[in-house]
Amino acid sequence: MEIKDKVIVITGGASGIGRAMARRFTVDGARQVVISDMNADGLQEVADEIDARAIPANVAVEAEVQNLIQVAENDYGQIDLLCSNAGIGVGGGPEASNEDWQRIWEINVMSHIYAARAAIPAMVARGDGYLLNTASAAGLLTQVGSAPYAVTKHAAVSFAEWLSVTYGGRGLKVSVLCPQAVRTAMTAGNPDGVASVDGLMEPEVLCESVVETIAAERFLILPHPEVLNYIQRKASDYDRWIKGMRRLQEGYGNFDWP
Repeated sequence: MEIKDKVIVITGGASGIGRAMARRFTVDGARQVVISDMNADGLQEVADEIDARAIPANVAVEAEVQNLIQVAENDYGQIDLLCSNAGIGVGGGPEASNEDWQRIWEINVMSHIYAARAAIPAMVARGDGYLLNTASAAGLLTQVGSAPYAVTKHAAVSFAEWLSVTYGGRGLKVSVLCPQAVRTAMTAGNPDGVASVDGLMEPEVLCESVVETIAAERFLILPHPEVLNYIQRKASDYDRWIKGMRRLQEGYGNFDWP
């Protein structure tokens, strides 16, 4: 799919990857970019910069996601590309609080479900539409030091796979974005974290992979090409891969509990 003349909705659009995608899609000639975020002030700043439509929303609340999709469809006719991009990180393992586990589950997983539930009917009815869900390389591999992040990003990848398998024959295109470390608020203060083992990527550079993969309508968006090698190693010898990940963890300190 080409970006030119398309109506695009992006959650998490006030900063980081979402903001970079909004800027890039505007430059590439999107007919209308609609951005959403809980940060209403930051959202409006981005909207004013690129002449986008700002609709504040908390993606952990289904009614607000439904409203976002409905307003975009009503005002612009249809949504060509929906980027379900909002996400958070939580550290720790089983000792992380129930509140943290629930919050990251709602934002990193349920927000994608809410977005798909609201947008798919119209897309399937017309036999055309594109969902881009932001996950992480952690969803294909794991995240040292954060079970909640690893688990929810695996779930996000799995849901995107299911959507593609189930609706791909009915005109729905699906891609899942799986970067390693990107210079965003999530990595601020920890530029040398384990996810940065292959470097800290700028959001604008990441967008090159996004645009290229959407144009080719491929499923996996891998801005860090090394991730493909890691997936292949994991699949070819799972036990060896786990041993290697244990060594990686040891290099970054002891994250286990208690």
